[in-house]
Amino acid sequence: MYLFSDRLYRKDEVSLDDSKKQVIFTTIDNETIIDWLLEHDFPESFIEDIQNEDQSIAYESHERFTLIILKYFVKDEEDELLYHDENIVIILTGNTFIFLGHDKATIQHITRKLYKRYKQSDSLEYITYTVIDIMVDHTMWIIDRIDDRLEEIEDQIFSEELDEQEVQKHLYFARRTLNRIAKLSVQSTDVVNKIYNHFDRRTREKLQYEFIDLKEHLSFSINESKSYLDRTGYLQNLLMGFLSNRMNQAMQRLAAISLIFLPLTFIVGNYGMNFKFMPELEWKYGYLMVWILNLAIAWAIFKWLKKQKWI
Repeated sequence: MYLFSDRLYRKDEVSLDDSKKQVIFTTIDNETIIDWLLEHDFPESFIEDIQNEDQSIAYESHERFTLIILKYFVKDEEDELLYHDENIVIILTGNTFIFLGHDKATIQHITRKLYKRYKQSDSLEYITYTVIDIMVDHTMWIIDRIDDRLEEIEDQIFSEELDEQEVQKHLYFARRTLNRIAKLSVQSTDVVNKIYNHFDRRTREKLQYEFIDLKEHLSFSINESKSYLDRTGYLQNLLMGFLSNRMNQAMQRLAAISLIFLPLTFIVGNYGMNFKFMPELEWKYGYLMVWILNLAIAWAIFKWLKKQKWI
């Protein structure tokens, strides 16, 4: 568990006290937090939303509590371009800001980022903005990383060492990630608007430009993820076209080889017939002339195919 006050502490247990400002980061399954919330009349329906891993992005307001559920993208082990989303819960009540996450690594990442920007005088509303901004910046970083990787994939498509199955797998998972980012960023924008609109007038005036910047970042995430989603489709078509062209070239070479041996097979087939009278069979130089004829025909066809750029 992490507690922000004048500086950052890490403790196994934190004494919750709503009479003073506290900024707490911990895991969703922390029973101390859940018990404290229930003791302070936190709605049980909110508890169900917190513990439901399939819960969508949401904003819920109660007399004493504000519940915000967002999504944080975490790299999946299945592929370097696949990211899955996890629930992030923010609870605001009185003087307490509570951040709940599934993954300890996620909590550590956000607390490190917040620690660089945190001031003791920051209001809970500003801390809420800062945490959401850190999460949105992380999503933008993922989009930029996918963009860089797509450029590398585009170069790989024209490489002699192309592994088409690996490239297809990367493009498939990149599409899944970008599609998920675009969808969830739209929902996040709606929640951010609700958060801002539920602040009091003075807070809205104070944080006006911060939330404008935040919404611009979300808009960037939506537009860029959709743009790169189209790019993955283009790269898939490019890959299929390249593989099709390579297959056509291979078939062309096979056809060229067949064309060379077709007349030779015809000539040899003639001399494989069982006729009694074949003048060439009794000719002293008959065997040699057949070889010379075969080689001459093969060479002439080869030169013609070379000129036509078939081989």
